[in-house]
Amino acid sequence: MYPIILSGMNLLSDLLREIEAFVDDRGMAETTFGRLAVNDGKFVSRLRGGKGVTVRTVEKVRAYIRNDQGAGAAPLPRGRDDTGLAALCERIAEALERLAPAAPTAAGLTNADAFVWHANGERLRTVADVNRVELGLLKGIDGQMQTLLANTRRFAAGLPANNALLWGARGMGKSSLVKAVHARVNGEAPGALALVEIHRDDIPSLPRLLRELRRSQRRCLLFCDDLGFDGGDASFKSLKAVLEGGIEGRPANVVFYATSNRRHLMPREMIENESSNAINPAEAVDEKVSLSDRFGLWLGFHNCDQPTYFEIVEGYAVHYGLDIPSADLLARAEEWSLTRGARSGRVAWQFIQDLAGELGKRLDSEP
Repeated sequence: MYPIILSGMNLLSDLLREIEAFVDDRGMAETTFGRLAVNDGKFVSRLRGGKGVTVRTVEKVRAYIRNDQGAGAAPLPRGRDDTGLAALCERIAEALERLAPAAPTAAGLTNADAFVWHANGERLRTVADVNRVELGLLKGIDGQMQTLLANTRRFAAGLPANNALLWGARGMGKSSLVKAVHARVNGEAPGALALVEIHRDDIPSLPRLLRELRRSQRRCLLFCDDLGFDGGDASFKSLKAVLEGGIEGRPANVVFYATSNRRHLMPREMIENESSNAINPAEAVDEKVSLSDRFGLWLGFHNCDQPTYFEIVEGYAVHYGLDIPSADLLARAEEWSLTRGARSGRVAWQFIQDLAGELGKRLDSEP
């Protein structure tokens, strides 16, 4: 609820007269009164200048005066009705309560299969339509796919499973694989897993999120895309304690999957700088890389060669029914990759989007 500001001249004048009578009776300086009553030596002068005050401040001032009077001092002059002001404040408070928007309600983990954590409101928002690609369209990462799928199936079945770090080349399907595996497991056992995404910038709120998830009976795949830490960022230490090693540790119904372009989640130069400046270089390096050690699975993704790139392009073209001769398709796909200076699953998808638009073909189920 917002603070209630009192600024009416009659109200402020009444309060000022009370204060002036009190300080005159005690022989006290107004600055001393301000410091003792509300910890503000300029309070009385500001009040005299017409500055509004909150109901709480008025209550603190009058409580200070009453307490001092209770010690045996002469009572203040009468002629003012406190009950009228109190009733007015109460009506203002009730009106503000009615006007204030209702607090956002947190989504229950049974309402959907995917959620996004909002740290500011400490709530989970449901995601009705997850942006993902079918598992069968992911090419060139068969080993990583089978390992992550097996780990996730075990977790969904209530068996022990590891946290997973998917690291490596950009655009090679790290985050796509996490979302596709979640869809596959839930397709096999509907409702088995809730996918909960936490953004990189909200990692400091991770302990609060885990407390929320711990209270649920549903098993949760907690996902952070593009996880990484730079110099001066100490939030990696809290993440270490939450994943493994803290008193509470990771809840039994939660497994944590993260993607990163960095194997140890930090720039190489950051680790090297810590090593060169430390008294014991080995200990400094251990401190920085110990976060990645909290992930039982390390799945590496490497740059895409031409045959794999072509396989990805052809898979998309068949899936979306793009009518173009294979030779033309691959020639144009190669030309597209040269303009981008890279080959990857992301570059292949961007080419397919451009080609589908040219052919007038809608992509109704975009990966």
